[in-house]
Amino acid sequence: MRNYFLKRILLIVPTILGITFLVFILSHLAPGGPLEREIAKLRGYGNEDGARSSLINNEEIEILKQKLRLDKPLPVAYLYWLWDVASLDLGESRLHSRPVNELIFEKIPVSLTFGLSGFLLSYLICIPLGIRKAIQSGQAFDSGTSIIILIAYSIPVFALSMLLLYLFSSGEVFSVFPLGHEYSDNYDDLDFFEKIIDRAEHMFLPVLCYVSGSFAMLTLLMKNSLLDQISKEYVRTAISKGLSFKDAIYKHAFRNSLIPIATGFGSNLSLVLAGSLIIELVFSIDGIGLLGFQAVTERDTNLMMGLLLIQSFLSLIGNILSDLCYVIIDPRINFEA
Repeated sequence: MRNYFLKRILLIVPTILGITFLVFILSHLAPGGPLEREIAKLRGYGNEDGARSSLINNEEIEILKQKLRLDKPLPVAYLYWLWDVASLDLGESRLHSRPVNELIFEKIPVSLTFGLSGFLLSYLICIPLGIRKAIQSGQAFDSGTSIIILIAYSIPVFALSMLLLYLFSSGEVFSVFPLGHEYSDNYDDLDFFEKIIDRAEHMFLPVLCYVSGSFAMLTLLMKNSLLDQISKEYVRTAISKGLSFKDAIYKHAFRNSLIPIATGFGSNLSLVLAGSLIIELVFSIDGIGLLGFQAVTERDTNLMMGLLLIQSFLSLIGNILSDLCYVIIDPRINFEA
């Protein structure tokens, strides 16, 4: 297994090169690329008499091309970008006029706080709930929670976000939680414990929306997976040999039922830093999701490529973690075979 994981780790580099090269080429070839954006920006500056300049001469265009390194073929321009990345320089954001490194590392703690909290709570709630639903399948608890899960699954995240804000933050019904943002305006004036409470109050509704996105899927996946294992011969054999039903589940069936859950573990973990655009917009959270949306809509190539690089790396690492979870759950799995 060591050789298998070593190969997977080594394959990260060529895979990221392929992803970034393809996106780099397409982002420059598509209409409204970096050069067109810079030309439009230059045309927006006024002349000395205040009139807008509509004509850009060839010399100015060549200067822009040199600035963007587009005076060379696109593969060569990509190599220049790759060289900067190797030097830990992701360039400067055209939209924010700041280094991409600073922007990304400034937003990462925000998305990490909300995303990781939602990720952990999803698994901590859904796995025990799915187990109990499987054990009490067809009973009142299973039926009642299934209705709640169906309702939660049916409500879109943006509608749930707006509903929660109206019910608990607007003051129309209740005014329990803040309207949005990561913390209050007077956050710096609070003491340590007051800061913790303030953060928790601002995080509660957004994290609840994060959890609702995967709540139904994880719970039902855990329930159905465990029900499938309970019906298998080895569980019936264990019970017939004197093992209690509870012990047969937790000592035998439970571990095998986690394999489908582990399938999405790595990909879900890689999405922790991606943020959620809808939740960030509704709750006015300035995180990675909103930053990525701005980069794509404004065609900010350096910022878009920087985010793509990090997300691709995390996604590939997440897939390796999923395979590692398989091996931990079931040592009989042999990927090399």
